[in-house]
Amino acid sequence: MKVIKSKISGLKIIKSKIFKDKRGFLKEVFMQKIIKKENFIFDIMSRSKKNVLRGLHIQLDKMQTKLITVTEGKIFDVAVDLRPKSKTFGKYVGLKISHNDDFSFLIPSGFAHGFVCLSKKCTIYYKTNNYRVTSAERTLAWNDKSLNIKWPIKKPILSDKDKTGIDFISLKNELKK
Repeated sequence: MKVIKSKISGLKIIKSKIFKDKRGFLKEVFMQKIIKKENFIFDIMSRSKKNVLRGLHIQLDKMQTKLITVTEGKIFDVAVDLRPKSKTFGKYVGLKISHNDDFSFLIPSGFAHGFVCLSKKCTIYYKTNNYRVTSAERTLAWNDKSLNIKWPIKKPILSDKDKTGIDFISLKNELKK
């Protein structure tokens, strides 16, 4: 395994080793000695059907670092920098990830995270360093014009929570408190 930095400080691609043969494959996903600073304590799986968009989610209390791995299907994954003192505050990285890829996406605390399922169905497995605190969860509007995220679909399927995401300016003001 090796770590590759992205264009935004803190976001990392974790390249995996995949061992393939005629039976299938074995993929290394996590090694504590590679991702040393994180103490992952909570694992989550999510399944979605095509065009479901989940996010952009962040916890304002007990923020979560996430290690995202796609175990089935293909997604467009997005991380938005919401660290107020960051030089890239309000910028995002979006990338396609499938179960065939040899990497996972490490998103540090202070980022909103979301994804859209691009295949018939998707299963996402992620590790986090904090438990969910529902009272501290916020949803940033997936289509906020000031973020200008280039989502690969125009009309996603959204939960009620994701339909009512707040705009970037409102969340920015809440982060300053």
